[in-house]
Amino acid sequence: MDGKVKEQKRHQQKHSGPKAEKKKLRKQGGTTEEDARKRNPKAFAVQSAVRMAKTFHRSQDIKTKKHHIPLVDRTPLEPPPIVIVVVGPPKVGKSTLIRCLIKNFTRQKLGEIHGPVTIVAGKKRRLTFMECNNDINTMIDLAKVADLVLMLIDASFGFEMETFEFLNICQVHGFPRIMGVLTHLDSFKNNKTLRKTKKNLKHRFWTEVYQGAKLFYLSGMVYGEYQTQEVKNLGRFISVMKFRPLVWQTSHPYVLADRMEDLTDPERVRTDPKCDRTVSLYGYLRGTYLKNKGQVHIPGVGDFQVSDVNFLSDPCPLPDAQKKRALNEKERLLYAPMAGVGGVVYDKDAVYIDLPASHVNQQQEEGRPTTELVQSLIDTHATLDAKMAASKVSLFSGSATLESTDIEEESGEKQGLQETRVWDPHTQRERRKVVFTEEEEEDDEDGDSEDSEQEDGEDEDEDNVSVFLKEARAESEQTKSVTPPVKKQKLEETAEVPAFADSEDDLEVNEEEESDEEEEEAGRAGDSGHCSEEEEEEEEEEEEEESDEEESEGESGEEEEQSESEEEEEEGALRWKEGLQQKASQAFLRQQQAAPNLRKQVYGSGAADCEEEDEEEELGGLFRVSRPQKSKKFTADALDCSRFNPDSSHDWDLQEMLSSIRDCFMTGRWEEEQDAATLLKQDEELFGDFEDLETGAVHKGQDQAEQNSENDEDEEEEEEAAEGLVKVDEDEVQKKKRLDKKRRLKERFDSEYDDGEATYFDDLKEEMQKQAELNRAEFEDVDDETRVQYEGFRPGMYVRLEISSLPCEFVTNFDPQYPIILGGLGSSEGNVGYLQMRLKKHRWYSRILKTRDPLILSLGWRRFQTLPLYHIEDHNGRHRLLKYTPQHMHCGASIWGPVTPQGTGFLAVQSVADTKTNNFRIAATGVVLDLDKSVTIVKKLKLIGYPYKIFKNTSFIKGMFNTVLEVAKFEGASVRTVSGVRGQIKKALSSPAGAYRATFEDRLLMSDIVFLRSWYPVSVPQLYNPITSLLLPVGQKDRWAGMRTLGQLKHELGVRNKPNADSLYKPVVRGERRFNPLHIPKELQKALPFKSKPKQQQAKGKVPRDLQRPSVIREPHERKVAALLQALSTVHSHKRKKAHTLQHAKHKEFLQQKEKQEEAKLRRQKEARKKLYRVMGQTDQKKQRSSLKGAPQDD
Repeated sequence: MDGKVKEQKRHQQKHSGPKAEKKKLRKQGGTTEEDARKRNPKAFAVQSAVRMAKTFHRSQDIKTKKHHIPLVDRTPLEPPPIVIVVVGPPKVGKSTLIRCLIKNFTRQKLGEIHGPVTIVAGKKRRLTFMECNNDINTMIDLAKVADLVLMLIDASFGFEMETFEFLNICQVHGFPRIMGVLTHLDSFKNNKTLRKTKKNLKHRFWTEVYQGAKLFYLSGMVYGEYQTQEVKNLGRFISVMKFRPLVWQTSHPYVLADRMEDLTDPERVRTDPKCDRTVSLYGYLRGTYLKNKGQVHIPGVGDFQVSDVNFLSDPCPLPDAQKKRALNEKERLLYAPMAGVGGVVYDKDAVYIDLPASHVNQQQEEGRPTTELVQSLIDTHATLDAKMAASKVSLFSGSATLESTDIEEESGEKQGLQETRVWDPHTQRERRKVVFTEEEEEDDEDGDSEDSEQEDGEDEDEDNVSVFLKEARAESEQTKSVTPPVKKQKLEETAEVPAFADSEDDLEVNEEEESDEEEEEAGRAGDSGHCSEEEEEEEEEEEEEESDEEESEGESGEEEEQSESEEEEEEGALRWKEGLQQKASQAFLRQQQAAPNLRKQVYGSGAADCEEEDEEEELGGLFRVSRPQKSKKFTADALDCSRFNPDSSHDWDLQEMLSSIRDCFMTGRWEEEQDAATLLKQDEELFGDFEDLETGAVHKGQDQAEQNSENDEDEEEEEEAAEGLVKVDEDEVQKKKRLDKKRRLKERFDSEYDDGEATYFDDLKEEMQKQAELNRAEFEDVDDETRVQYEGFRPGMYVRLEISSLPCEFVTNFDPQYPIILGGLGSSEGNVGYLQMRLKKHRWYSRILKTRDPLILSLGWRRFQTLPLYHIEDHNGRHRLLKYTPQHMHCGASIWGPVTPQGTGFLAVQSVADTKTNNFRIAATGVVLDLDKSVTIVKKLKLIGYPYKIFKNTSFIKGMFNTVLEVAKFEGASVRTVSGVRGQIKKALSSPAGAYRATFEDRLLMSDIVFLRSWYPVSVPQLYNPITSLLLPVGQKDRWAGMRTLGQLKHELGVRNKPNADSLYKPVVRGERRFNPLHIPKELQKALPFKSKPKQQQAKGKVPRDLQRPSVIREPHERKVAALLQALSTVHSHKRKKAHTLQHAKHKEFLQQKEKQEEAKLRRQKEARKKLYRVMGQTDQKKQRSSLKGAPQDD
């Protein structure tokens, strides 16, 4: 694949224009800005002090926001593999992405992804990939151990609810690094829709994670895999990423098991299949140090005691530290025992090699020699290169041994969410789509300008890695050129790259911090533009400016070669005359070096080399390494120091050159502070006597030197006679050393006190760095067996943990797709007790939580079910029980559960088995506050009594208490009546039992009800039910069901609540009220006006019979006339009604005709207007054209 990568078009450098001018000026050493400053300094002066202060404050704020609290780096020299969890809804491409990344790093194809897959990604980095299925138990467990989360999002569908659930789980359990990956982008046919979708998804992702979070785009698939270049870019980001230490992970040891073995006696299993099993689990130790015989928790199984821990040889080791750029094929290791990959399996006392069945058949056919060969391979515990590295050779019995490292040293010198259910016809499943109600209005406001690529830009300082990609491409283009620049030998950096960062700047990766392997890959491949497509224009400008400086040497070399070739063509044979003087001087120097140095051969001072060097270069006690550069003959034949090299650059005939060296001789003038003798005196007064740590010589001060000189005069005379001129040289050397020491001290003092750049943050980082170095240096030279006894098993080791008494279902129902995590517990974390928490119902959860309803908590390593009591603290410090959680407030919660350190976050869900829910599943989040039962939760209790005797303000009350003892407990308590009269309990009465005497503010009535408000302490229910989801059968591990709520039980059993009879609605029956007649006193009647005075009116009686009107009886003729008139009126009214109906129908028809005529009229008018406007438009166009052409010229 690498050979077929399409060669991209080479970048054309600009030779004209403002950019090119700036680059030319920069190469010449000056800039336009500096020239402008010199020419017009007032223009660059401070115009506004306020604006300058604001700018400074803003820059400092931005800088400080990137700071984290520095933590001590406790990562070991060989850190464990980084856990990368690939998360997303079903059918979004998780397994495909893992396979593509594994193929990118190891050049191997992996079929099925089962369990953790560990690979070697670089010289100092290993990765463990783990796929997270759509079970909320797996999401919770993997969020606790993940270092990096690759969150896959189906761009064609949008965000699904699982994505937001996992994000909230991560926020509670310590936020790991999260990178979003958009898939299914090839389903968009319209480029504008694709850009719009990318932008919307990116901004929503930034809202949930943080502004500027990295979002990768996988544009499409080729032959069932993602595009190679995009996967390579994603892998490059993963390879150079740094991580912040998470508090829970760094304070607890944990193992993500990649292999499980059942060690139970087979005979015992045969006789009793349900017996407890002894199991050994293998994996890399992470977090902190693990002690043997400690207690661990396996999420989904329970708490267990570790019976034995051993460390094994690393099945996926980092490559040996060698000076090379990339890994070879043998070092690109892949270890996935649960997926059946990695034919070598390491155990406590053996190494198993997995041979296919075909190999076994061949062995049986070929016979014994091949079998012995395979047996010897199986028994081998070390590789051939390891044996060669450890072997030693002794040539003679008395000589020292020769090791391979000796030879290598010699040769080495050169090297608000809502959810809707959507049926997906492609995947044949129901998907949980997230609907954003808040952002619909914002999307409508976006104009067409936002669709452009310029406004799709991310922040420039989002990540420096994209800049690195551009520079890597520029380097690759240099190597492809016809005349490549000279490659500089790059040595391996000895400084260790920090495993985690102290600031956001450190989290962003520079090109210097990247491994050599990624540089080489970047050189080979171009950029697909799928990292952040919006940054390209800005980054190209920066890249051109930066890369031009780096390429300047190469370009100048190319120009020189071109110019030389042109000169050769033009001048031809005249070329040999050039540089005759230089050639002659070089020939003279060669002749001088060839001639023997007589002075050094006679006096031997040049040949007096240290014998210590010869001893160090001795090999095997017999041979010495031949180094002609350091041999005595070479030194003796070297250039004679009495002669001088003819240098054409100095013209000694000039007076200036002579005066420049005049003061170098004894006759020259020396200033007092520059005189060597004066400086030597000052040094001796300052320092006195001291010991030179390099040579071991003790130098005395002036006074002591005089005393010693008197005692040792004879010895000094002998030494002076022997040493001669050498003593003077030694004094000069010592003087130079003292001067250098003073200069270094002064520089250190200046850097510490005069430098204003060093801040408190830098000092804190330096202090943490020193502590980390101390931690590493403590047990650095001790072998692993001894270290383990003192400090425990350190992170990064591949360990084997043996656990006895595991339930048999753990082995029989084992499913490699579910992670097995062994979380180490602290000294007190294995106990169960009362916990005080602060809890808040999640704003996206649709229902409120009820006290004493079972709730599943994820706290620490554990997932368990408990019965919480919700309470709130009143202003007087009382903790009052709440029946339901408040809507948008925090409240207290008390549970009975495992003791967990204070400040640990937790989350709550109602059920882990309800996968078909239409709601957001995370019910609440919170933090642990206290670990004791200090909080007393109380609930309100109202006691009711009735008065049975009343004496003015004193009353006897009964029915509130049952015994005298209860009354005695509440003596002095305040009571109140329903009507609001306050009182106090005074004394218990002898009879009836429970009655008491109370005094009130006012006289009571017998109809009054007296009540007492009291507070009753509530006990926390003791329920701790661990979730044992890993013990369920395969395919049912996501259906764990614990205790059900009262509402669920009633719903499933069909039980309906019997309502309280007093709460039911009843028909209101009101009796007829009779009012007494109004009686107005006579005096008042006199004072009332006449209108308001009561009138003395007599009631009307019956009309007497004689006064009643007699009834009229008609004659027969009159009756006939009346009947005829009635018939005529009926006929007349019928005719009128009929005529009215006909008239109404005619009028309706008339209106319809009129409406049609109006429509036709309007249509005619519209056509006429169209014609008129068309003629007017044509006239305007003619006028416009004539005005553009110019006025017509008249004849």
